[in-house]
Order: sequence, then structure tokens, then C-alpha cells
Amino acid sequence: MILIASMERIGETYETSSGHHALKCKFEDMTGCPVLVQHYSQITAKLVDTLPVDAIFITGTSVPWSEVGVKDLYGFCDFVRDTELPIHGACGGHQLLGIFFNNDLRTVDKLDNNWMRKLHPNEPDSMPDYHPGWFTESGVWPVQIIAADPIFDSFDGSLMVREAHAGEIKTLPPDFVHLARNDNCEIQAMRHKDRPIYGTQFHPEAWNDDYSDGKRFMENFFRIAGLIQ
Repeated sequence: MILIASMERIGETYETSSGHHALKCKFEDMTGCPVLVQHYSQITAKLVDTLPVDAIFITGTSVPWSEVGVKDLYGFCDFVRDTELPIHGACGGHQLLGIFFNNDLRTVDKLDNNWMRKLHPNEPDSMPDYHPGWFTESGVWPVQIIAADPIFDSFDGSLMVREAHAGEIKTLPPDFVHLARNDNCEIQAMRHKDRPIYGTQFHPEAWNDDYSDGKRFMENFFRIAGLIQ
């Protein structure tokens, strides 16, 4: 089983408009495994122990970090920091891994939005309704691989992937390896040095027929998790 940890608002998690149902179908078609969607605030080690979970995917989010209740993350954080299960966090899920492994959440009152940068003078605002005044990496962008890893099997130095973010991880967490970057965002991909925990600022799950590198990336992740050959 694949567990999708939703980072959207709990009231939106189980609506088809969230996109999670389409992602569930995508992963089921790719792996042949059942997929369960659950809100992050409901995921704990106790819950996962009752389920036949083989891998976890943490989604992106449209919710500003400043609006996320820190205490709502405690159970999920404790689980992620201790588990040996394969995990992949994309975009907001990637940033969440940075929050979990760079902080002791029980000493944090509120989370900050770590924007990439302010727009330069006269630089067009491509998404003025999203985060006005801040640079947004949106669309399909090249990402440079800077460290060898099984997650990049069949890639030759770079990949073209979907991006949709204004924030980023500013500091690589302890015990993580920096895997990929581009000129907009330094920490585009990372992995825990001892466990199969991956984070990508890009959205490999949002592949399409014209840009299929994300599909190959997700196949590699599920292969690492032992779900496909």
C-alpha cells in the first residue's frame, strides 16, 4: 500500500477537486498497489502500524506555513523522524521534511514561509494572485543532478520537471545529502544519508506525455520501495 499524506486543508483533502484522487489513480496504475489518502494531522506511527504501508508520498500544499498549526504536525513528525519506510515529499512535502529534520517542533511556536527571493525591479510578476512581489518558479524547468543516487537511474545529468513554488528549504538538514539544484533554487532534491527519505522541490508526480521525466523519477522511487521491478 502507498499512503499519500495530504498537506492541504483537512476539509479539502478528500474532495476530488484537491487532485488527490487523480494522483491516487496515477500511482495505482503505475504500481498496481492500493493507495490511501490521509490528512497529515491524522498520520501517526500508531496508525501506520495498523496498515500494510510500503511507501509514503507527501503532497505539496497551497496553505502558507504560517497558517499550519505546529501541534497538528507532532504525530506525523515523530513518525517520519523514526520510520524506516520509504518516503518522498514533493514541493510543500519537501519543505515539510526540511522543517521536521531542521527543527525540534516542540520548541517552535509558528512556522515561517521561506520565500526564494523578492522580485527584481521591473521583473514581471508571473503569479500576482499567488505570492505577489515574490519570485515564483512555475512551469517546467531543468534541474541539475549533482550527486549520484538510485533515484536518478536512467537520467543523464539533468531532468525537466514541473515546478510550482515560491518557497524553498534554505538549509540542508543534518544527515541529508544534497542531490540536485538549479539556478532558481539550490536544494531541488535531497535524501537522508541512511534511510530512503527523499525530498524534491519539484513535482515529479505531475508528469505528462510531453514532459515524462517525472514519471521515470517516480518509477525509480517506487522501485526503491520494492513496489515495481
